[in-house]
Amino acid sequence: MLATLKVRDLVLIEDVSLDFAAGLNVLTGETGAGKSILLDALGLAAGSRGGGRSSVRSGASQGSAVAIFDLTEDHAARALLSENGIAHEGEIILRRTISADGRTRAFVNDEPIGIGLLRDLGTDLVEIHGQADDRGLFDPATHRKLLDAFGAHADLAKSVTDRFTELERLRAEAEALRRAATASAADFDYLQHAIQELSELGPVEGEEAELANARALMMHANRIAEDVSAAIESLAGDKGAESALAGALKRLSRMKEEARARTASAESALDQAFALVEDARHSLDALLSGLDADPAELERKEERLFTLRAVARKYAVKPDALPRTLDKFRAKRDAITGSDTQLKSIDEKALEARSAYAAAAAILSAARTRAAAKLEKAVAAELEPLKLGHAKFRVSLQSLDSGESPNGAERVSFEVATVAGSAFGSLAKIASGGELARFSLALKVALAEASPPAVLIFDEVDRGVGGAVANAVGERLQSVARSTQTLLVTHSPQVAARAERHFRISRRGDKTRVDLLDDDERVEELARMLAGAKVTEEARAAARRLLAEARAPQKTRKRA
Repeated sequence: MLATLKVRDLVLIEDVSLDFAAGLNVLTGETGAGKSILLDALGLAAGSRGGGRSSVRSGASQGSAVAIFDLTEDHAARALLSENGIAHEGEIILRRTISADGRTRAFVNDEPIGIGLLRDLGTDLVEIHGQADDRGLFDPATHRKLLDAFGAHADLAKSVTDRFTELERLRAEAEALRRAATASAADFDYLQHAIQELSELGPVEGEEAELANARALMMHANRIAEDVSAAIESLAGDKGAESALAGALKRLSRMKEEARARTASAESALDQAFALVEDARHSLDALLSGLDADPAELERKEERLFTLRAVARKYAVKPDALPRTLDKFRAKRDAITGSDTQLKSIDEKALEARSAYAAAAAILSAARTRAAAKLEKAVAAELEPLKLGHAKFRVSLQSLDSGESPNGAERVSFEVATVAGSAFGSLAKIASGGELARFSLALKVALAEASPPAVLIFDEVDRGVGGAVANAVGERLQSVARSTQTLLVTHSPQVAARAERHFRISRRGDKTRVDLLDDDERVEELARMLAGAKVTEEARAAARRLLAEARAPQKTRKRA
């Protein structure tokens, strides 16, 4: 509910604060006193377009409107604040300021926000019905949700949305496969050729380096052989290391035992050196025997090496990556050849999902048809007492051309015919402001607790009516206010008498004044509304009767 509205320096208002009750709250006063300014201020706080620099009170540098809401923990506005990372424990405070140059700023709980977010919050919190209203019940975008809330179709609607989402997911997956298959079909011949070429080549990782080393060795075999032969001669020739070491060991072995004991470590080292030199010579001998360059073998290795490098350049990879490239091409080919099977499987699932969606949508459509008839009957019952018996109301369920949407198979809209025999059209085609407000009241009574906002506002819903019709308007406002806090600007004493809280708006010079009335003051205000400029005792007595009659049903309900 709306707990408090504070307005400072807007048009004729210097500084006022209104604390509202949970039920029906009324604003009364002479024409031009400033009642509409208060409603405009509330709309401003809830995201409506401001009046620019003309909205700021003359002489002030800035005007502001503050709306304080006391909401349940599960209210949609709290979820919206959570989505936007804004803390919202306790009260929700919307504040809007307008500077003298026309610039505006918006805040929630003193945290600055964009006007778009403020407007979204305002949609969840405030619903205004007046002569220029194009939101709430008169916005076709809300009609489907209102009908589903009226018929308690939330679970059915969610089921349809979930099935539509799954159907669209499968369709998108199938389409992606088809696009991929179409694009890949042109590559199939290329892949087949590449796979055959690489398979016949049979590349091995590390093969290029091995071939390059072997080729280099074979190409320089003669010069290497000369160097290796020279090294062998240095080791095994008559004056080579082997002969020298052997001679040294032989001389040491001939020494007497007592001398050999002194040279044992040297003899052991020489023996190890001889063994190492001998091993080196054997290795060089083996290398030398392998350096007999076979021209045919060299040609084969070169051809293999050059082929590997040429194929690697062709596929823009390094030679060592050719085995992995072959695996990748095989995987692509297998994906193409297997896509038909995969696509068939997904198409079958999509067909099943479409059947499931169609079944759920059909159930929802039938439920909406029943709810539409029930709502039409409920609204029709409210029109006659509100002096709208000439109007006809219907819920239009128009089948979608595609037959499918996340919200079901039909478009929902509320329509009205204002003159007997005329064609049905949108609710906004109701001619007068008074009819517009009363029609919205009839709808609100019929819809009862279907997605109520935090506060419902009617601007002169009783305009142009009196007597029994005004009393009927009051009764219905009282009924709506039991489930949704209601704020009303009225000139009807029959309606004002039913309020839980009554504010009198008056003008003193160039300023607007707001007073919360006690019982005696309410009698005087109602008497003024009944009698006009001169209040009589008869008018006061009539005012007391109106208050007593308005309170009697409430007492009865409390006892029940």
